[in-house]
Amino acid sequence: MPTIIATAEAVNNGELYATNVAANAHSFIIDEPVDVGGKNVGPSPGDYLCAALASCKAITLRMYANRKGWELDEVKVKARLVKGDSLPSGMNTFLCEVSLTGALDSEQQKRLLEISKACPVQRLLTKPSEVETILV
Repeated sequence: MPTIIATAEAVNNGELYATNVAANAHSFIIDEPVDVGGKNVGPSPGDYLCAALASCKAITLRMYANRKGWELDEVKVKARLVKGDSLPSGMNTFLCEVSLTGALDSEQQKRLLEISKACPVQRLLTKPSEVETILV
């Protein structure tokens, strides 16, 4: 049996694009911005991808700093998704900015930047994936 690492269920009841999502014991709304026909009552699917990446990096850095006993007061990660057709490479690209606050020397900051690149969501996004969809 394959190992499932995450799950979510989305239900759209015809209120344009606003979709109710349940993930684990949490629920939230995903919508599209007004300029693409939504009502903007929740973040877009792409926003949630960015949120997953940014939060994973922040959590990974917090875990690492705590294990090392480093004084990391705040981790801030901003993730933006740039559509590939607007870049010379043609590849969709996540641009991430990491900001660290605390009593960290330059070597610790450099190490934390490297560790941020090993977060599970970044590893997932940078490896080939498949999406299998079936009608039930």
